[in-house]
Amino acid sequence: MYVVLYSFVVKPNHEDQFLDAWKGLTSLICKHEDSLGSRLHKKEDLNFIAYAQWPSTTIFDNAGKHLPKEANTFKNAMKASCIKIEILEKLEVVQDLLKENKSE
Repeated sequence: MYVVLYSFVVKPNHEDQFLDAWKGLTSLICKHEDSLGSRLHKKEDLNFIAYAQWPSTTIFDNAGKHLPKEANTFKNAMKASCIKIEILEKLEVVQDLLKENKSE
């Protein structure tokens, strides 16, 4: 398994736009690009960290080729709502002891 950590610094008064765009784009990536999903965490006001899981480095590196055109709307909304978007880390998973969330 492969993990990518992202950082998002959101513009003031754009948090709802960012959250909607992140959720929409992430849902499409899961559906069309074989992602294992992502979690978004709020670090502090207007600063978010996302943790995305992928089956392999290869699948992550090739992601984006199968997304529908609708994904561009979400991508553009994310870019418009953020001051900064960056990849913090790309990590290979060596041990996995997370429990599956049964409540979702």
